[in-house]
Amino acid sequence: QVQLVESGGGLVQAGGSLRLSCAASGRTFSGYAMGWFRQAPGKEREFVATISRSAGRTDYADSVKARFTISRDNAKNTVYLQMISLKPEDTAVYYCAARSTTGLSFTYKREYEYDYWGQGTQVTVSS
Repeated sequence: QVQLVESGGGLVQAGGSLRLSCAASGRTFSGYAMGWFRQAPGKEREFVATISRSAGRTDYADSVKARFTISRDNAKNTVYLQMISLKPEDTAVYYCAARSTTGLSFTYKREYEYDYWGQGTQVTVSS
């Protein structure tokens, strides 16, 4: 089992920045690829970003490329999502997810590929 706890959400004006954190406990964090997803009111949950076990590979949704950066610190069992130039359409509950994998460079973009999920953190961007 892996427990994931997100933090760092809040209210920010358009153009502002936030850094989300996701702390993992339980099994060896470095054995998991990690992802961030988000769900806006009335919409399906969607992929945002993913990072491989080794942090050597990352992938992003087109809507956040060049604005969001995913990173991880395996020594701290934490994955981060740095968000800049935030837009009102980034308003959502942000979830982190973990996927056990043997591949050091594998990344995953689909919800069903993940084994564990956090409870989410609210990000609200005002115009």
